[in-house]
Amino acid sequence: MPTIKTKDGVEIFYKDWGSGQPIVFSHGWPLSADDWDNQMLFFLNHGYRVIAHDRRGHGRSTQISDGHDMDHYADDLAAVTTHLNLKDVIHVGHSTGGGEVTRYLARHGDSGVSKAAIISAVPPLMLKTAANPLGVKGSGQAGCIAAPQTIICAILDALSCVTLGVLLAAVTPPGWLKAGIVAMACADVWL
Repeated sequence: MPTIKTKDGVEIFYKDWGSGQPIVFSHGWPLSADDWDNQMLFFLNHGYRVIAHDRRGHGRSTQISDGHDMDHYADDLAAVTTHLNLKDVIHVGHSTGGGEVTRYLARHGDSGVSKAAIISAVPPLMLKTAANPLGVKGSGQAGCIAAPQTIICAILDALSCVTLGVLLAAVTPPGWLKAGIVAMACADVWL
């Protein structure tokens, strides 16, 4: 089972298949490298080298209770790319993996990186704080949330549902509507 050991002693499992331009896949929470198998096989069959790792605390990597932050995730990704001596890399990150790739680029630069595909990534901190002076001021949050709420409320009205509870009890909404409802409900967490 191929692993590397990070500076803080965590073993990170990885898959490394094929040859050619490398594509590194970073998974979402609470998944593992295995969740990229279909995509890895597709690109492997199209001449790419494909790599995916289990993030610390996930899958076959060391199960630990600390170091679950984007800085550690980015440093672990850097350790994998360094260990495998990857150049001209295409990084693909989904959900938490998208945040991992973004932080990797911010902390370690884009040297050796060809492209990055960020898919439904975890959102950055949007609220203005001392650590994020360019963020949205408290009064600006309403504009970020108002449009999705208006759209979802119009959809709910069109479905003749009074509340979210009634909607969920009465029908199983299509995936896009579920996603909108969840996004609206989670907006305060993001800000």
